[in-house]
Amino acid sequence: MTANAILITGGLGFIGLEVARQLVERGDSVLLFDNLSPQIHGAIPDLAQLRLLRNPHVEVFRGDVAKSSDWAMALENAGSVVHLAAETGTAQSMYEISRYTQTNVGGTAALLDHLANHPHRVRKIILASSRSVYGEGAYRCPHCGLVYPPARSEGMLQASAWEPSCPTCQGPIFAAATPEEARTAPASIYAATKLAQEDLVRVAAKALGIPAIIYRFQNVYGEGQSLKNPYTGILSIFSNQLRAGKTIRLYEDGRESRDFIHVSDIARAVVSGLTSNGADGATLNVGSGRPTTVEQIALLLKERLDAKVQPIVSGEYRRGDIRHGFADLTAIRSCLRFAPEVSLDEGLTRFVEWVKTQPLEPDRLDHANAELIARGLMPPEVTEHLHAKTASV
Repeated sequence: MTANAILITGGLGFIGLEVARQLVERGDSVLLFDNLSPQIHGAIPDLAQLRLLRNPHVEVFRGDVAKSSDWAMALENAGSVVHLAAETGTAQSMYEISRYTQTNVGGTAALLDHLANHPHRVRKIILASSRSVYGEGAYRCPHCGLVYPPARSEGMLQASAWEPSCPTCQGPIFAAATPEEARTAPASIYAATKLAQEDLVRVAAKALGIPAIIYRFQNVYGEGQSLKNPYTGILSIFSNQLRAGKTIRLYEDGRESRDFIHVSDIARAVVSGLTSNGADGATLNVGSGRPTTVEQIALLLKERLDAKVQPIVSGEYRRGDIRHGFADLTAIRSCLRFAPEVSLDEGLTRFVEWVKTQPLEPDRLDHANAELIARGLMPPEVTEHLHAKTASV
C-alpha cells in the first residue's frame, strides 16, 4: 500500500465503500479497515461482487478497532483517517451496552492512544458522529423562540401524546432545523458513545496538533445499505417487509420526522473535508436539511416497489426514540460550500432499483422487537394490542 494512504474504518460498510469509491476516482489509495460484522455482512461475508476491491489502489485489512495491535498495523502507511467504524443500532445499544462502548468509545480511544504514543504519518482525522447526540431536535415556540425540549416522558408516550411541548411555557412547538450549537442530550447508549467519541477526538486532536473534523450524520440511506441488519436503516427494514408482502407497522402515529441524506452526498462531504482545510476543527451537520415523515417514506417505498399492502399506524413506541430532527446546514455551507445534490425522489429511486437486484432477506424485525420487549424497552401491552387488532381485521 502506498504511503500516506487514506485509512477508512468501517471501510466495507456502505458509507465506507462509497467514500472509498469517490477517493479512488480521484486517484487516492485507500485501506479499508473492517471487522466484517455478521450483523451487517452476514455469517459468511460475500465480497466477490465488490468490483472496487479489485482496484490496485484499494487494500482490505480485517481487524478490530478496539485492539491496539490492529491499529498499529492499519496506521503503518496512513496519511489520514476517516473513522466510520461503530456499532450503530440505537435500540440495541440499550442492552448491548458493553459492546457498543468497547467498539465506539474504546475503538476511538485506541486510535488516539496510538497517535499519542507512536510515530505516525496521520495529518487529518475525520470522525463520523451522529445527529443522535442532540436527542430531540430544535423546535420553535411562537412565544419563546428556539427551544430544546427534553425527552418525552413515559406518561406522554402511554397517552399517545407524541408531540413535545415548550419547556418554558408548555405551549405547542414546531420542529425547526437543529444547529450545531444546540445543546446535546443523548437519549440512548449509542448516542452517548457518539458524543464521547466527539469529545475524545476534539480534545486529543487539538493536543496532538492533528486537524480534525467531526461530522454529525443525519439518517443515511442508499445503495449498498445492509439489508440484513434489523436494528438500523429504516429504508432497508421497510423494503424487506414490503418485498415479503408484510405490513409495515409505523411507530407512534407515523408522523415522526427524520432528515434522510443519500450516501453519495455523505461521501462528498467526507472527501471535501479531506481535500480542504476549510472545516478543520469544526463540528458540522451533514444532512438534506429537510424533514420527511416516516409515513411518507413508507408510502414512497410502497409505490416504488409496487407493494399491495398498505402501511398501518400502530401506536407502538420505543423508549428513547425522538419525535423530530433535521439539520441546519448553514455551517457546512459556509466552511465547505457543501450542499446535498441527490434529492429524496432520486435517491429513493436509485435505492429501490438496487434493492430489486438483491436477494430477499428474512424480516428480522419481530426478533429485534422481542429483544426490546424482553428488556422493557418496548411495552408488550402495546404490541399485544396491535397484534390482536391486526388479527381481527
